[in-house]
Amino acid sequence: MKFFLAATLIASANAFGTANVKPTFTSNTALMAEPLRIGTRGSPLALAQAYETRERLQEQFPELTEDGAIEICVMKTQGDMILDKSLMELGGKGLFTKELDTALLGNEVDICVHSMKDVPTWLPDGTVLPCTLPREDTNDAFIYKDGTVKSIAELPDNSVIGTASLRRQAQLMAKNPTLKCVNFRGNVQTRLRKLDDGVVDATLLAIAGLKRMSMDGCATAVLDWDEMLPAVAQGAIGIQCRSDDERSLKYIKALNHEETLACVNCERAFLEALDGNCKTPIAGQARIIDGKIKFRGLIAMPDGSTKFETESDGEIADSKTIGREAGEKLKAEAGDSFFEMMVEMSPQQVLGQLTK
Repeated sequence: MKFFLAATLIASANAFGTANVKPTFTSNTALMAEPLRIGTRGSPLALAQAYETRERLQEQFPELTEDGAIEICVMKTQGDMILDKSLMELGGKGLFTKELDTALLGNEVDICVHSMKDVPTWLPDGTVLPCTLPREDTNDAFIYKDGTVKSIAELPDNSVIGTASLRRQAQLMAKNPTLKCVNFRGNVQTRLRKLDDGVVDATLLAIAGLKRMSMDGCATAVLDWDEMLPAVAQGAIGIQCRSDDERSLKYIKALNHEETLACVNCERAFLEALDGNCKTPIAGQARIIDGKIKFRGLIAMPDGSTKFETESDGEIADSKTIGREAGEKLKAEAGDSFFEMMVEMSPQQVLGQLTK
């Protein structure tokens, strides 16, 4: 399906065309402030998110529109460099943030732009994450190789699905245990190329990332929460800085979207209460409806054979409490044995369940 390749080329042009990284240089004014250095991963999606942050900063602060006022600092993380292993085998959370944390604490960058779903529930001492940008659509996109299958329910038995997410795998296999899920990593363009080459029959990606790269036309369908409950913090961009950096705090706090932050805080409190790791399929989403925050959460066995779900709602000001209590509720329902089993299972055992 060559439209995937075409969409990839368009996305690359969009990502690197009008928003090229500007080199840092000194203006004619000797007194010009040091540039605001934005740390980011180097994937097209990460760069699109860094460019969006830059644009929002420039809209709010005219001094940041000067040449050299903002510098984009691209770095590779462990998660970017090792693509032949699943995230679970590599150790899970922090794989896409550790190098950025080190650069931030070492004063190599001033702020870091993250996909919030990649950020551990704990932050390194000396850093804060006080800002989330307005959230994009949080749902997952379903993409079938030739577009003829429009939903998970329509997938033929024994279809091969490419995904690196245990959350997606568990929910897929709960619906159809014959499906075979295989590790599918790399940036969005790489995954779509593999799909185009027939490596798998279908894949799932966050629609937020596709939209940010003007590639949402690749989606066969967008799945609602009943079909596929999204990951904690999916679709949200977070901005981190040093806790004592007043200049950066001033800039990024002005960009914060309160409703998104409340929902993300609720979801992350749920994840923290479960002490979630990359061996445990966990999904959690909050949204604000009629002035109230409404939350849905899920944990499951990797093969989808067992699943625990919860729903709750309350005041926006209580978002963290709502998320934490939802996590504690599911933790009690699942029982210690459920989580002990997750900890004890080797990555090979988990993957064996998924590819049997």
